[in-house]
Amino acid sequence: MAPSERLKGLEVFVCTADAGSFTAAAERLNLTNSAVGKAVARLEARLNTRLFDRTTRSLALTDAGAAFYRTCVRVLDELEVAEQVLAAGKMEPFGRLRVDAPATFGRMRVLPSLLAFAEQHPGVRPHISFADRFVDLVEEGIDVGIRIGGADAWPAAVGHRFLGTERLIFCAAPAYLDRRGTPTSVAELLDHDAVTYGRADGSANPWLITHGSGPAERRFVEGRIIVGDGEAQVETVLAGGGVAQLATWLVDEHLASGRLIQLVPDAATEGLPLHLIWQRSRQLLPKVDGLLAHLGRTLQIL
Repeated sequence: MAPSERLKGLEVFVCTADAGSFTAAAERLNLTNSAVGKAVARLEARLNTRLFDRTTRSLALTDAGAAFYRTCVRVLDELEVAEQVLAAGKMEPFGRLRVDAPATFGRMRVLPSLLAFAEQHPGVRPHISFADRFVDLVEEGIDVGIRIGGADAWPAAVGHRFLGTERLIFCAAPAYLDRRGTPTSVAELLDHDAVTYGRADGSANPWLITHGSGPAERRFVEGRIIVGDGEAQVETVLAGGGVAQLATWLVDEHLASGRLIQLVPDAATEGLPLHLIWQRSRQLLPKVDGLLAHLGRTLQIL
């Protein structure tokens, strides 16, 4: 079989998996239902493997089909990368753009910036995922990622740019302070109801307590309320649930509106660093290069 026929079969298979039906794939590819069905059948026959479970109402990937799908997506993405690199000097950003970001920061800060970039470049098709876990850019086919927290050593295949460091402050809602009083020292803060961030393993993040110019102390406090989501933690504090130590990027608009009050400003401290990361092999692509420049401007938190 000619290489071009093999690639055509892969494209039809991936489009069918993405679309969820032969009919939808046929519309996207401007083919007939029959042509799509025959292309998938030929591919299954060549591989001697069933790729889809078919019923009258649904079409779903088999386990083997799902594994083959991931490989096909990488192959087609790399082919697109190779073609775009050759034409990079004369191209506007276009094509699928895979971006991964931490869940809360991604929804609040990255998504609005990415949507603005997509509006400026209609040929770009963003695909953004939100994950509070380590993501291997190369293994998972991610073009650009945002990481809160550093790395002991960045892999050679990954480019990185420091965007700033979180600023952590203590804050509470006016209604809570009216009820419990306003703390004026770290010692008084520790006597208040704490709203802490809970990890998946059941533990809670410590508070970082500064002592003059020395390093911050990690102080584990007994949280009256423990919340496993940054946005929900903010909502709990807004509702008068207690005092929390939060990154300013989470609460700056609430501080500006007066819905939250910063407490003991001298206790503010640095949190985790923010990095923009990307696959070096894709850096010359207009879509990647353009997004890196855009996010570098819009995500600075210093």
